[in-house]
Amino acid sequence: MKDKYIFETRMEVRDYECDIEGIVNNAQYIHYCEHTRHLFLKQCGLSFAEMHRKGVDAVVARMQLQYKVPLRPDDVMISRLNLTKEGIKYVFHQDIYRERDEQLCFRGKIELVCLVNGRLGTSDDYDRAFERFTTALR
Repeated sequence: MKDKYIFETRMEVRDYECDIEGIVNNAQYIHYCEHTRHLFLKQCGLSFAEMHRKGVDAVVARMQLQYKVPLRPDDVMISRLNLTKEGIKYVFHQDIYRERDEQLCFRGKIELVCLVNGRLGTSDDYDRAFERFTTALR
C-alpha cells in the first residue's frame, strides 16, 4: 500500500489538538495535511515563502475530507501523500494512518491552484518541481 505514495512524514498528536471527547479535533487534520504539503515542497526544492515573494501563491481551491478512525493524544501518525495534475490544478491525495497498526484515520483530496500576481495562472517553478511525480501518471 505504501508504494502508492510519493512522500510521508511522521507526527505525534499533542494534547491541545484534542477536543473534549479526547480525540483530535476535525479541523486539526487540515493542519496536518498542510504541514505535510509544506515538507513535501521543501523536499522538491521549493519554499512556500519564497514562491510568495515571487508573486506565486498556491491556494486551496477545494477539499474533500473523510474521517475514518479518530486519533488520540500521544498517537503517532504517518501522513502520506500522492500528487496528480488536472489541468491547472494540483491534486494532493493525502492519507493519515495511525502508526502502531497502520489504521487509516483520515483521507483527503485537496485541490490547489496557483495565483500569479493575484491572478489564476500556472507556475513554471511548481510544474518543474512536480514534473517527475505528475508525468508518471499521465
